[in-house]
Amino acid sequence: MKAETALGIDFGGTSVKIGLVDFRGRMLQEEHCATSACAALPEWLAMVGGRISACRAAGFKLSGIGVGVPGFADFTRGYIYNLTNVPGWRGVPLAAIMRRKFGLPVFVDNDVNAMALGEYLYGAGKGLRHAFFATLGTGVGGALVIGGKVYRGAFSMAGEIGHVPIRMNGVRTAEGRGGLEAYVGNRKIAACAARALRRGRKSLITAMVNNNPGAITPKIIAGAARRGDRLALEIMDYTADCLATAFAAVTYLVQPEAIIVGGGVAGSGRLLFAPLRRHLAERLHPYFAERIKVIPAVLGARAGMIGCAALALRQEGAGA
Repeated sequence: MKAETALGIDFGGTSVKIGLVDFRGRMLQEEHCATSACAALPEWLAMVGGRISACRAAGFKLSGIGVGVPGFADFTRGYIYNLTNVPGWRGVPLAAIMRRKFGLPVFVDNDVNAMALGEYLYGAGKGLRHAFFATLGTGVGGALVIGGKVYRGAFSMAGEIGHVPIRMNGVRTAEGRGGLEAYVGNRKIAACAARALRRGRKSLITAMVNNNPGAITPKIIAGAARRGDRLALEIMDYTADCLATAFAAVTYLVQPEAIIVGGGVAGSGRLLFAPLRRHLAERLHPYFAERIKVIPAVLGARAGMIGCAALALRQEGAGA
């Protein structure tokens, strides 16, 4: 029998990624499939069952399964309340269903919590005790590690920085008013550039998208910024300023050693991190500004799978 391992399942709105991970955080096997191919629960369970059988046939000892989901989940119960971008996944006691079917411990958590655990144990957060993790994509997700453990709060969803208000009289959404991701999610950043172009601003972005504002992405904006485009640099600075406003609140509330940032927008590198560090320092007392680290995540697309597997390998805090 080979070393003890766990399956980590990163269940996204567009793809499901399954990784076999050992206790050192090493990815031993990995498989991806489109969410549309297994969106219904029976098909999803069949897909997972196939991976379990393949792992066992290869001689791996499975200690459990961890699942990260893009929505509201109760970690303690292993219960999914709702997955916004995956129809049919409302009110699903997933951990109990999987435990009965596969005979293994199962842990279900929000996907950003899983990413944070992966980065904390095996990535950019290794060696820290207190850290905040943010992921920048369609929205802005967040998670807290306090005292070496993921902190989920009273309702399993602590760390939702995307809904933290950065403007007192800002944009209204279902989650409240003036929340961070109403200004800096992928679509919001692209829309900011499109509005500026419609107002007549000159920019390399126009040629880069063949005069099609609908083709603008954060990656396009970052590419223009690397070439010194003034509008693109302004948008990167604005994005960093919005993030810094929320990160300053996190710093004063929980005093993490570091803020670790991942996701697509974070791939812009110093174009994002240099103004982010500067704006954060402007919002903090020098004592904190000198100590807080703002660093990029390092595990990339595997962070969720590795973190989910770690839930099962550690088997802490849930009754599944």
